[in-house]
Amino acid sequence: MSNQIHNISEELIKELIKSAASVRKNAYAPYSHFKVGAALYAENLDGGYEIIIGCNVENASYPAGNCAERTAVFKAVSEGYNKFKAIAIVGGADEKTDYTSPCGICRQVLREFVTPNDFYVIMAKNENDYIIKTLDELLPMSFGPDNLK
Repeated sequence: MSNQIHNISEELIKELIKSAASVRKNAYAPYSHFKVGAALYAENLDGGYEIIIGCNVENASYPAGNCAERTAVFKAVSEGYNKFKAIAIVGGADEKTDYTSPCGICRQVLREFVTPNDFYVIMAKNENDYIIKTLDELLPMSFGPDNLK
């Protein structure tokens, strides 16, 4: 039986981390050399879940680049997913990995689609070395869709 951490199984945590680490290899980071992969756990139309991956893509015009987390979210939304439970992030300079937290813009984009205290951000060096926080912990007193009702 799997160990439950923050309402998600240890097996799922490892699968998300493995997916994020794998897609990190596709990152296009010729300027910063900081490669990031993200794996988003998204609910599909049948009520099941899929893992949607994304990596960072830099650009010579720095603001035109995109983070791995937003790549995964935008890809998921473009494929019809808009309910998310967790995201794993693996990042670091060159081949080294470290705990990589989503930037402020990525936190706000994630906030658009999730309940902050029920969405888990897994920041991992590898499958056995990770930190889990809720989005609420990373973006306290956030502004979201419910504020516009």
